[in-house]
Amino acid sequence: MPDTANPTLMGIDVIFVATLLAAVATLAVLIAIYAATTVRDPMAKRVKALSERREQLKAGITASTAKKRTRIVHKSDTTDKMRSTLQSLRVLQDEQLKAAQQKLAQAGIRSKDVAVAIIFGRMVLPIVLGGGAALLIYAFGVLVPDWTPMKKFGLFATILLLSYKAPDLFIQNKITKRTDAIRKGLPDALDLLVICAEAGLTVDAAFNRVAKELGRAYPELGDEFALTAIELAFLTERRQAFENLAYRVALDSVRGVVTTMIQTEKYGTPLASALRVLSAEFRNERMMRAEEKAARLPAIMTVPLILFILPTLFVVILGPAACSIADAFGKQ
Repeated sequence: MPDTANPTLMGIDVIFVATLLAAVATLAVLIAIYAATTVRDPMAKRVKALSERREQLKAGITASTAKKRTRIVHKSDTTDKMRSTLQSLRVLQDEQLKAAQQKLAQAGIRSKDVAVAIIFGRMVLPIVLGGGAALLIYAFGVLVPDWTPMKKFGLFATILLLSYKAPDLFIQNKITKRTDAIRKGLPDALDLLVICAEAGLTVDAAFNRVAKELGRAYPELGDEFALTAIELAFLTERRQAFENLAYRVALDSVRGVVTTMIQTEKYGTPLASALRVLSAEFRNERMMRAEEKAARLPAIMTVPLILFILPTLFVVILGPAACSIADAFGKQ
């Protein structure tokens, strides 16, 4: 009977690996098609969030009773249950809640109720995932039956630590991405603010105009400026609107802009000249950061060059010579 075994390469079944790679490629194509056909307009969500903030500010100013404010400021039953559970266990502290709310604001999540869910997740995820890992590792021995006790404990500790830090890692990742996007667009936004100030627009109108102009190129920055324009129009103290902007953005450059805006509001100093100086400084900082990344590029490319490019070159260049030498020795 003919040999029907699949060909192998270095002990690996080639047909099985090819089938597995084809399945992965098919899954990736299906995911790409789904992502392309279900594209949502990012502006709709931001406009909805800004409208909700405007209604909340209106409720705080124009509503005469607490009952009317409650109709506008929605509450979640799930959040209330999580809050009551945390309070009954005495693990919900005001400082911890405020810190979580600030991180959520810096990540672009406007709802303050999510902070309770983050704190609740820190408490529940280690119990659920850690308990499940302990059962699988120690009780049933399904995952690692042949491991040493030290390796089992290391896997259990890793799962327990990751389950506790998972909400914080998720929020910190969103903060980093959002901060980088705002940093890139800040010099252009300040240039537009200078133009609006020299054209005679008020501060809130200038912020609103810049938000509309930069909404497509820098949506995160446009969102923050639009929210600041709304708060400037509704809050009784304009200083509070600028401080809220610094509260929502984890960036020293934005704090410098906020300080400049507060000083110009307080002392009546020229706004255009101060913003022009800040814009030039931030633009130089952005250029220096780009030059720093370009200078690090050769050192970063060294490892991929050694691991992936040089072996391929050696195979292409020395392969034919090695084959010729092998043929010559074979004939002898």
